[in-house]
Amino acid sequence: MIEELLMAAAGAAAAVAVYAGAAARVVKQYERGVVFRFGRLREQIRSPGFTMIVPVVDRLHKVNMQIVTMPVPAQEGITRDNVTVRVDAVVYFKVVDAADALVRVEDYKFAVSQMAQTSLRSIIGKSDLDDLLSNREKLNQGLELMLDSPAMGWGVAIDRVEIKDVSLPETMKRSMARQAEADRERRARVINADAELQASRKLAEAAEVMSEQPAALQLRLLQTVMAVSAEKNSTLVLPIPVELLRFLERATPASGEAGGQAVPLSPPPPLSEAYLRGRAAAMDAMDAIEDLTGPSVDPAPHEDAT
Repeated sequence: MIEELLMAAAGAAAAVAVYAGAAARVVKQYERGVVFRFGRLREQIRSPGFTMIVPVVDRLHKVNMQIVTMPVPAQEGITRDNVTVRVDAVVYFKVVDAADALVRVEDYKFAVSQMAQTSLRSIIGKSDLDDLLSNREKLNQGLELMLDSPAMGWGVAIDRVEIKDVSLPETMKRSMARQAEADRERRARVINADAELQASRKLAEAAEVMSEQPAALQLRLLQTVMAVSAEKNSTLVLPIPVELLRFLERATPASGEAGGQAVPLSPPPPLSEAYLRGRAAAMDAMDAIEDLTGPSVDPAPHEDAT
C-alpha cells in the first residue's frame, strides 16, 4: 500500500513538473507578453517577469518594446524645382500597444518601412532643393507627422525621423559651385570698391593738409626718395617741383652790355616769406638727394693753364 502511494505521489509530482515546465514563461524587462486562448486575444497583457499559461490552450507572443532604428533606403525623386535627387533617411520608432501591433497589422516593421519610403518620396516632390539642403528640420517634422498618423493605429509611435544624405547629380554640383564662386567674386568686388572709396576720401583729406602746409609735400618727396633708394635700384626717378624751376629762372642774374658799357642792374624785388620757405625746402631736398645717391656728375679735374 505504501509503495502504491509513493508511486502515485511520484507520478503526480512528475505530472506537475511537466505541466509547470510547459506552462512557465519568462518575459524580459523590455518585452510584453500577449496571450491568445484558442485564437482569441486575452485582454491581460503579461508584464515582465515570471508568468504561467495554460499548455496547449494558450499561446504567448512576446513583443519587443525597445526603440527600433530602421534605415530607409535611398529614394530618387524630382523636387518641385525640377531637380533629380536621391535622399535616404532613418526612422526611430517603438511599440506602445503590444496587442495592436500583433492584431491590427501583419508585420509592423515592414509596414513602417514601406510607409517611410512612400512618405519620403512625397516630401521630395513637395520640396525645393534649397529646403532639402538647408531646411531639414522642417522636413523631418513633416515626415514624422506623415508617419505618425497611420502608425498610431498599429500600436506604434514614431520617435523621430532624420534625413541623412541628399545626393545631387554632378552637373548640379558644378552649377552650384559656379554660383558660389560668382557670389564670392561679387562680394570681393564690392569690398574692393568700398576700399577705393575710403582711400580716395583719405587722399583728399591728405591733399587738403598738404595744401595748407607746403613743406609737407617736400617731406613726402624725401620719404619717397628714401624708400626708393633703400631698394638699391640703379635708376632713381626724381620728380622736380615746378616751383623749383621757377625759382632757378628768377634767380639767374640778368647781365649784358649795351654799346660797350655795362648796363646797370635793377635791384631784385623783395622776396616773400613763402618764397623763402620754398627755397629752403628745395635746398634741403637737393642736399638729401645728394647724400643718398652721390653727385650725379663727377667734377672734371682742372687743367693747369699753359
